[in-house]
Amino acid sequence: MQIEFQGAARTVTGSMHLLHTGGCSILLDCGLFQGKRAESNERNRNFPFDPASIDAVVLSHAHIDHSGNIPGLIRQGYQGPVFCTPATKDLCEIMLADSGFIQEKDAEFLNKKHLRLREPLIEPLYTSQDAGRAMQHFRSFPYNEEFEVLGNITAKFVDAGHILGSAAVRLKIKENGSQKTLGFTGDIGRWNMPIIRDPMIMEDVETLISESTYGGILHDPPENMAEQLAADLARTISRGGKVIVPAFSVGRTQDLVYTLHELFDKGKLPRIPIYIDSPLAVNATEIFKKHAECFDEETFKHVLLNHDPFGLSQIHYIRRSEESRKLNDLKEPCMIISASGMCEAGRILHHLANNIEDPRNTILIVGYCAEHTLGKRLVENAEEVKIYGSLYKRKAEVIVHNSFSAHADGNELIKYIGRFDKRQLQKIFLLHGEYERCQELQMGLEKSGYSSIEIPAKGEKFNV
Repeated sequence: MQIEFQGAARTVTGSMHLLHTGGCSILLDCGLFQGKRAESNERNRNFPFDPASIDAVVLSHAHIDHSGNIPGLIRQGYQGPVFCTPATKDLCEIMLADSGFIQEKDAEFLNKKHLRLREPLIEPLYTSQDAGRAMQHFRSFPYNEEFEVLGNITAKFVDAGHILGSAAVRLKIKENGSQKTLGFTGDIGRWNMPIIRDPMIMEDVETLISESTYGGILHDPPENMAEQLAADLARTISRGGKVIVPAFSVGRTQDLVYTLHELFDKGKLPRIPIYIDSPLAVNATEIFKKHAECFDEETFKHVLLNHDPFGLSQIHYIRRSEESRKLNDLKEPCMIISASGMCEAGRILHHLANNIEDPRNTILIVGYCAEHTLGKRLVENAEEVKIYGSLYKRKAEVIVHNSFSAHADGNELIKYIGRFDKRQLQKIFLLHGEYERCQELQMGLEKSGYSSIEIPAKGEKFNV
């Protein structure tokens, strides 16, 4: 059996790992790479393998850096199934269509410039129609139910506690008369977070592919998130400012709304208007309501009692672009939550452009921002940033709340991996993390008694 690492190797985006066994090829995740524009375009358009040669795709969860290039894969010749959980399938239906729409609009915008300059026109990476066709390939299975991927490979999804429907995957591979076991964590969530269940540990495996996003870094405890958020928002409200939140439409937006709902109800924060300016986030929240099987006990009880855990009755959900533009005219304190979380596309860009130069305002970062993204430059408190090609002075306060992170921190990753039997676990591969983060997690695991830990580079192949 050979594993070929073609994405999220020493970086956090573009998750894509190939498993070759018995003359078959299985793709674990098929995500979009996000980073420098030219590099992203090149990597996302050109697969490092023939898509038609892949026999099956096993998808860990719906985030675009894990699922976002499935329509491109199918557009370029892939014909097989895409296996995932039911909630992941439902989320992908709206997220991939939204991604395709963005690809179309980006190409339309760039082609206006190309026409003026008489340069060749570009095609979108894929379209919303391609995304719709891709959904015909999806096959969903619930957590903890073993299913056949191919004749010699079975798999089981285990709740990863990262976002709705997220899964770690345990594969059993029959090869040359023996059976091998491989685990793929996808992205691991945190313990004691709101809404969804804590991560579950899969059965022991011989080979483990693990994420390492926050290797060596500790998050603030989840139990402190509400009090910290209340203090920061109260400070912004007192100076008459707005709170602009670049948030991932799935996961972080729902967690934030849930926490705000609790703060308002307990009287710990003055009520201010909350606007969710992301049609995708609105649709995703509706899907959350359909999948109570993924909720933790507290949220499930709220749903059974017909309570409103997502604060739908108190939040203004913005769907149309003209409604979005009207938010620019608001003068009173409010919160605007808009996609995307890394500030690379979507309506968040015009909200940042309209508010970043006002010192009364706050930009609240609640998720991971990859290198070379606008979100990362804001996290680093850059004094000047480029938005839509124009330079803006950053005068707004920037606050980072990593307690809202849906990724396990360094200690939580060691806690998760530390439950695997050291005698049975023969090989660990660390992916989905900047190289330094991978190294930090590697050292932590070695101190815990694990050995044979690799940090693959893009394109590296290993026989296991």
